[in-house]
Amino acid sequence: MILFEDEVILTKTPPLRACWALEGHQACVPITGDRDRRILYGVLGVKQGSLLLHDSSRWDSEEFGVFLRKIKAKWRGWRIVLFLDRASQHRAKASQSLARELGIEIRWLPVACPELNPVDHLWRHLKGEVLANEPEPDLDASLERCHEYLLSLKPSQLLRKAGVLSGDFWLRRVL
Repeated sequence: MILFEDEVILTKTPPLRACWALEGHQACVPITGDRDRRILYGVLGVKQGSLLLHDSSRWDSEEFGVFLRKIKAKWRGWRIVLFLDRASQHRAKASQSLARELGIEIRWLPVACPELNPVDHLWRHLKGEVLANEPEPDLDASLERCHEYLLSLKPSQLLRKAGVLSGDFWLRRVL
C-alpha cells in the first residue's frame, strides 16, 4: 500500500484568495491575534484513492504517533510504504521507532518539494474551495466542513485533485 501523508494547519486567519474594496479604499482583512489552531492530518492511498483523516489541536510527534496507529489499523495486513516530508514530528526518534514497530516503511520526500506530495495538492483545493475568504472562521465548523468536503469526494475525484491521475505524476510508472 503506497500512502502519502501531510498535515494542514487551520487558524482563525483564513487563506485570502479574493477580496474587493471600493476604488481608493483599503480592504479590511480581520486579524484576530488568536493563536488557536486545528491540525488536520491526512493520508492518501494513491492506487485506490482511499483517504484517512485525523484532527487534533496538537502538531507533535506524540499526535503523529496516534495517527500512525490509525494508519496501521485501517490497512492492517497490508505492507505499508508511507511517504513523508521531513517535518520534525516525522523525523523524531519516537515516530521512527513506532513506525518500525508497526511495520510501516518510511520513505522521505526531498526537502522543499511539496509538489511531490499529492496530499499537499488536496490541501490546496481545500483552502481554495472550503476555507478561503471566510472573515472570522469558527475552527470547529471549518474542520467539520473540511471533513465533509474531502469525504464527499469519490476516489477518482480525490486522485484527480491530488494530481495522481496526471501524466506528470512522478510515481505514475509504479502505479
